Amino acid sequence: MPLLNEKCQDPNHLLGWFYFLRFMEKRKVIVYVDGFNFYYGLKAISLRDSKWKKFYWLDIVSFFQKMLNEKQELVEVNYFSARPHDETAAKRQDLFFSANKLNTKFRLTLGKYLKKDILCKYCNNKIQSYEEKETDVRIATQIINDVYKNRCDISIIVSADSDIIPAVELIRELNPAHKLFVYFPPLRHSVSLSNCCDGVRKLSDYKARFNQSMLPDNVTLLNGTIISRPNNWK
Repeated sequence: MPLLNEKCQDPNHLLGWFYFLRFMEKRKVIVYVDGFNFYYGLKAISLRDSKWKKFYWLDIVSFFQKMLNEKQELVEVNYFSARPHDETAAKRQDLFFSANKLNTKFRLTLGKYLKKDILCKYCNNKIQSYEEKETDVRIATQIINDVYKNRCDISIIVSADSDIIPAVELIRELNPAHKLFVYFPPLRHSVSLSNCCDGVRKLSDYKARFNQSMLPDNVTLLNGTIISRPNNWK
């Protein structure tokens, strides 16, 4: 007695089942957030509309989960940033990171700020500022690594930094079928970056989803510590 009936043994039938199962399989998505670009996009739009300021206290994974459709599965959100030298700002940032790290799909990668001398446009004197370093390189390296290891079918870049373009071009060579999308932070845009990706979204058009993705005002960490949203992020 055969193990399979004649219909199941038919190669065309088996091939049909393969494509059906492949179609039903959700496409895996990984998100890469340029935290510096994202934060300052929110800050810029908050100066125009103060209601955007509360979105500093955002549940990052929840927000990007809501940006997917039913045929997509979120693998993780990689958030790239650096610790500011200002102590008060660093404490606020730590609260934000601690709350988001409770979700295992949130992965944090920190670069650094370097001192930089610039000329004041008002007095023409040399003043000291800080410039974030390594973020674009770390994002590029992580995206390429994930595509090479076939960890996802779709990469979403949350940035308007055109320095990421060489990585996008390399991915096109590694895997032409891989999909790349760019989500521009509020009031941020790059024509050259949008031209080399498969699709574009402006996050300023999704205020309702920001509203649906807020962290609770008080968050209990795994060690029992309760942290609260900073007062000036309300």
